[in-house]
Amino acid sequence: MDKLVDKIAALGVPGLVLLVAMAVTGWAGAAAITAALALLGGPLGMLGGIAVLVLLALISQGLAEYGFEAIFKSTVEQLRTQGKSKSDIEREIESYPISPEFDVRK
Repeated sequence: MDKLVDKIAALGVPGLVLLVAMAVTGWAGAAAITAALALLGGPLGMLGGIAVLVLLALISQGLAEYGFEAIFKSTVEQLRTQGKSKSDIEREIESYPISPEFDVRK
């Protein structure tokens, strides 16, 4: 099991996400990988799932290197330079379907 854990840990956060997604599918082997990637990819299927894992790798690397606040502030600044107002950004964030458990406005 140590060798397996080492391989998953080498993948980092995307490895953990893939592991959980594979477990949720109820399948084993290649079918579990296929189903997990399709699950993560949503309407874009397996290729979308691969893209999600790559995006997770980039984001987790950035979070480890710079921290959440720095990335968040820089992203908001970039959106502002692209012409979005503060109220546009807030409205867009509030329009996302976030479950009540994760709603920070409580």
